[in-house]
Amino acid sequence: MSKQEKISAVKGMNDILPQDSHLWQLFENTAQSVVQSYGFQQIRTPIVEDTALFKRAIGAVTDIVEKEMYSFEDSMNGDQLTLRPEGTAGAVRAVIEHNLVYEGPKRLWYTGPMFRHERPQRGRYRQFYQFGCEAVGFTGPDVDAELIMLCRRLWDDLGLPEIRLELNSIGDAEERARHRVDLIAYLEKHEDILDAEAKRRLHSNPLRILDTKNPAMQDMVNAAPKLMDYLGEESLAHFNGVRKILDHNNIPYVINTRLVRGLDYYNRTVFEWVTDSLGSQGTVCAGGRYDPLIASFGGKPTPAVGFAMGIERLLELMKEAGEPEMPNQCDVYLVHQGEAAQLQAFVLGERLRDAGLDVIMHGSTLAGAGSFKSQMKKADGAGAAFAVIIGEDEVTNHTASVKAMRAAEGEQQQTSVPFDQVVDFVVDQITDSGDHHHHVHDEHCNH
Repeated sequence: MSKQEKISAVKGMNDILPQDSHLWQLFENTAQSVVQSYGFQQIRTPIVEDTALFKRAIGAVTDIVEKEMYSFEDSMNGDQLTLRPEGTAGAVRAVIEHNLVYEGPKRLWYTGPMFRHERPQRGRYRQFYQFGCEAVGFTGPDVDAELIMLCRRLWDDLGLPEIRLELNSIGDAEERARHRVDLIAYLEKHEDILDAEAKRRLHSNPLRILDTKNPAMQDMVNAAPKLMDYLGEESLAHFNGVRKILDHNNIPYVINTRLVRGLDYYNRTVFEWVTDSLGSQGTVCAGGRYDPLIASFGGKPTPAVGFAMGIERLLELMKEAGEPEMPNQCDVYLVHQGEAAQLQAFVLGERLRDAGLDVIMHGSTLAGAGSFKSQMKKADGAGAAFAVIIGEDEVTNHTASVKAMRAAEGEQQQTSVPFDQVVDFVVDQITDSGDHHHHVHDEHCNH
C-alpha cells in the first residue's frame, strides 16, 4: 500500500503550538483585564459575513476589497460570502441588527482571526488575529482620548515601552471633499513623480497617496496640501478636545498630518501606535472615529470610534522585550504503579482539583506505564510543585508519599500522608510557600 502523502497547513495560516500558547494567553488575559477596567463588554461575531457588508464598509476601491478578501459563493444556496478581513464591519452590523444602542451607548471589545490574502511576512499572515474595541453612541472627544489611554495602559501592562502615538484629524466629508479637489490638482502637477500605485489611486483614493512609503515621493508628498488646513470650527474643536485630555494626562504624541486611514468610513480623529522594532511594518494598533458608517449600513445615524491591533506583531514585541517564563503546567503530578494505585490516584486527582489545584495524572504510553524513576522525570519536566506518589505499599497503608519537587537543600522533601489528608497537606504547603501560580481558580477568575 502506498504511503499517504502528508497534508500541510495552508500558506500564510499558522499553527500556534503549546510552547507559544502561554504568550498568547498572557496577551489575551492582560488585554481583557484592561478593557474590562474601562467598562467594555465582549461581542463575538461570525467569521463569515455577506460580501456586500465589507464592500460597503471598506470601500470597493480599496486594496482589501480589490485584492485581498477571501470571497466565495456558498455552494448550498449561491450566497456571496467573505471571511472577515477586519472586525469593525461585523461588530457594527450586529449593533444595528440587534438594536444594541437602543438603551444607550455601548463599549464593546472583540478578538479573533481575520483573513487577508496578502504576501506573508514577519508579523503578517493570511490568517491573523486582532484585538479591538468599538465605542458606539458617543460623540465627544472624551471617548476618543479614553481609547488612546486604554491602549497606553495595555502597553504598560505588557511591558512594551517602545510604542509611540501618532495622531491626526481627517475632518468631515465636506472638508475632505474640498481638500481632495486641491490634492488631486497638486498631484496631477507632479504626475511624473507618482509611482504606478499612486497613479492608480489618483482619482479613486488620493488621500492614501499621502501614506506612501516610496522614498522618491516623500518630498513631493510632504509639500502637498494638508487636510488639517481645511478643517472647520467643529472638527478643530473636536481634535483640540482630544489633545487637551491627552496633554492633561501626560500622554505623549506626535501630530502626523499625513496619517490617514485606508478605509472609507473614518472621520475626525485618527491615530496609530507605531514601533521601530518590526522593520517597515511599524503599526501595531490603528483606530479612529467612524461616525458615518452606521448610517451607511442602514442604521440610524450613530457616532462611533474604535481601534484594532494585530496580536502577532505585539507578541513579536513581547518576545523582544524579554519573553516571560512559561508558567508551570501543574501544581501536582500524580505518580502511580499498579491498577489499585491508579484507581486511588484518580480519586486523589479529583479531590485536588476540587480544591482549585492543577493536576496532571501520569498516563500510559505505547511503552507502558513507565517506572517510578521515569514518572518522576515527567513530574519534574511538567514543573510540578509536588509529586503525589502511590505504589503497592501506599495502597496497603492508605497513605501517599508527597514529594516537594522544588524544596531547597536540607528541607524535608518527602512525607507520608494518609489519603484523606493529602489535599489539606498539599494546599497548606502551597499556601505557605506562595508557590501556587494562580492560587485557587475561583479567586483568579475574578481578577
